[in-house]
Amino acid sequence: MASLTKQIKWLYREFGIKSLYDTGRDAWLIILTRCTRMFAYGTNSLILALFFSALEFSDFHIGLFMTLTLLGDVLLSVLLTLIADRLGRRKILFAGSFLMVLSGIAFALFENFWVLLFAAVVGVISATGGDFGPFRAIEESTLSHLTTPKTRPDVLAWYITTASVGSALGVELTGRVVHYLRHRDGWTLVDAYHFVFWIYSAMGGLNMVLTLALSSKCEINGEGKNGSEEAEVLLDEMDERDSEETQVPSPTVTDASKITEKKSRFQQISKTTRSVMYKLWFLLIVDSLADGMVGYSLTTYYMDQKFDLPKSTLGDITSISYVLSSCSSIFAGPLSRRLGLINTMVFTHLPSSAAVLFFPLPSGIFFTVALFFLRTGLNNMDQAPRSAFIAAVVKPEERTAVMGITSMLRTLAATAGPTVTGILAGEDQFWIAFVAAGALRIAYDLGLWAMFVNMTLHQHEEKVGSKEVDGHLQRETDEEELRDIQRRPEVE
Repeated sequence: MASLTKQIKWLYREFGIKSLYDTGRDAWLIILTRCTRMFAYGTNSLILALFFSALEFSDFHIGLFMTLTLLGDVLLSVLLTLIADRLGRRKILFAGSFLMVLSGIAFALFENFWVLLFAAVVGVISATGGDFGPFRAIEESTLSHLTTPKTRPDVLAWYITTASVGSALGVELTGRVVHYLRHRDGWTLVDAYHFVFWIYSAMGGLNMVLTLALSSKCEINGEGKNGSEEAEVLLDEMDERDSEETQVPSPTVTDASKITEKKSRFQQISKTTRSVMYKLWFLLIVDSLADGMVGYSLTTYYMDQKFDLPKSTLGDITSISYVLSSCSSIFAGPLSRRLGLINTMVFTHLPSSAAVLFFPLPSGIFFTVALFFLRTGLNNMDQAPRSAFIAAVVKPEERTAVMGITSMLRTLAATAGPTVTGILAGEDQFWIAFVAAGALRIAYDLGLWAMFVNMTLHQHEEKVGSKEVDGHLQRETDEEELRDIQRRPEVE
């Protein structure tokens, strides 16, 4: 029994559950919010193109809808992330969830193309099932604010893992709901699709409730991972006494708040941060372009064309790949603690990149599927370390804006990927796209390791009067120093 208890405690710590517990209720709520949102995106992505086809929209209109919706998501994401810290992260997340509700209602009630396009561009509809809206950057910035350098990779790993689970559940439920409703008397296929969008809208409403439950610790000026309120008050008193003794003029509270407000308003990104992010952004654009060139839909299309597989078999292969992706993401946190953020990103992503490079090589279905599983199983393990790395190299007040810009650049690069594939592939030359994409991904991996492996992290989180206890940065003040400071006015 003692041995079993020891193993359970080891698993509790090793797989980041302890980190989640220590971070607090807000982290659980944010992760649950992401899971329910990706559930909604999963329901949406499965039927959106089929819904338009059932409404007899042309391929041109479907393509136009996908492109403009994606651009709308990117612009909305950039706009809201740039003002999130000033207006309040919880308010922005609530507003985004409200837009989900409105978009879902519009798709559940209307069938006019331009009404649906307006609802998708102005609101929040995921045309591809990906999280391209304003939520992810704000949520990752908030989780980075709530966590410590040691707990951050674990928490972000669970953030990624539960998102994959939500997407898989959404896709599975939608298929069953549509199949059930279309066989009921009085229900058409379009009616069944309309009902699914009511589910999408309900998930948006649930996210509104979850967002309202978040505490003020999620805000940029909230308590976050710093010490208790008593410690903050004590340190403020020390600063006040020191300033009175030295008679050094300091900004008033009003002036300081104006300075903070001005900086957050324009989301000024420091020169030091820009010098790091320019290099990282370039590499991420290369990686996202490669991913867009051989996205999962194009990959399954290639396998179908090469081996003429039954659609049920393709569905089984895709489902297994999602499960592998979800399971592997859990190990990103433990690996990050042992290997470091950059090493984890590179050493898990590099085999996935090699699988893309050699994907066209096998002539049989067995090895082709094995390479596909290798790619998908390891492909998402770099996401949590990447977010933790960005949080570790930028200032806390810059995280939301930087992550928003990062998401925008990655989305735009991925959007250009299919076009590049069309140019390279030509007639019966689809394999060239996989070779080019694999080479680009490997170049990204090697460039990432060469540029950042020896970089010093968490420089903006190391503060005087802080120490690490059980992996948590806690603010401390020497008791003797406190006594001396408290007695100082009396001595004088």
